Amino acid sequence: MSEQGAAPLRGAVSRSPLASVSGTVELLREYMIVVCVVVLFLVLTFTSDTFLTSTNLLNVLQQVAPVGMVAFALTFLLIVGEFDLSSGALFVLTGVLAAKLQPHFGTWPALALATLAATAGGLINGLLVSYARINSFVCTLATSLMVAGLSNVITKGFLVTVDDQGFFALGTNELFGVKYSIWILIVAAFACGFVLSRTKFGRWLYAVGGNPEAARLSGINTRAMKVAAFTFSGLAAGIGGAIVVSRTATGQAGNGIDVVFGAFAAVVVGGTSVMGGRGAIWRTALGILFLALITNGFNLLQVEPVYQSIIQGAIILTAVAIDSLSRRAT
Repeated sequence: MSEQGAAPLRGAVSRSPLASVSGTVELLREYMIVVCVVVLFLVLTFTSDTFLTSTNLLNVLQQVAPVGMVAFALTFLLIVGEFDLSSGALFVLTGVLAAKLQPHFGTWPALALATLAATAGGLINGLLVSYARINSFVCTLATSLMVAGLSNVITKGFLVTVDDQGFFALGTNELFGVKYSIWILIVAAFACGFVLSRTKFGRWLYAVGGNPEAARLSGINTRAMKVAAFTFSGLAAGIGGAIVVSRTATGQAGNGIDVVFGAFAAVVVGGTSVMGGRGAIWRTALGILFLALITNGFNLLQVEPVYQSIIQGAIILTAVAIDSLSRRAT
């Protein structure tokens, strides 16, 4: 055999271990969350008498519904290669505005106007990032500070409470024994999943996040795609904030950073790449469920909360490491 014929053969043999590693790491990134959720679910089922009850499981879903909305939108943003730190502040602002506006406009108009304001905030972020070319992390950090300050100005440092019992409807009412917030989360999950996996818009999001220049040269309006993703982030934050304020009937100023961290943790644990171009709503949904089960399990088993933070941090680091390894292997 000639050297020219042998060289490709040697190259193929030498690349096969790398291909095997790449495939293994990619499988971990894609499906490890499924294994983790199933294992944790089984462990909690056999270690707690109250875990596998409809009351407990519905309570878990109700608690994660607002943050879950933010996580779905953040999945869109990470896929397109951007990030939104202001979603937590917009989440809080929605509650403050809804509580303030309710006496003047009524419950549903107040919730709608507050959600619209959050959506407008997301749109502004998108315009600043896409057209002013500001880094999304820096831009949304700045706008989150501005929005948090606005919340403080509106409340003057006090809680804003609503006395109307009808204000509780969105956050506490049920349909077929299931809270409205859970139905909203389920509908949002299926709708977002459909958009990402079955529509041209979803394919364009992946293209922009995977290779922005190639996407632009192929005719995709990359700026418009990013503006749309940020606008959806504002809308999702508004819906989440409306659910929470309706549940508590209290608007309180704050930066909502815990909302951002919770959503980001769920998205990353679900296998969405922080580098853009890869991710799926069904994995984000499992990431939300996984972290919620950890919290619920710790509460049921009366484990110190400090260990929960340690474990969640380790899980996030592992997820990011797997994503990084999968990119290097390919």
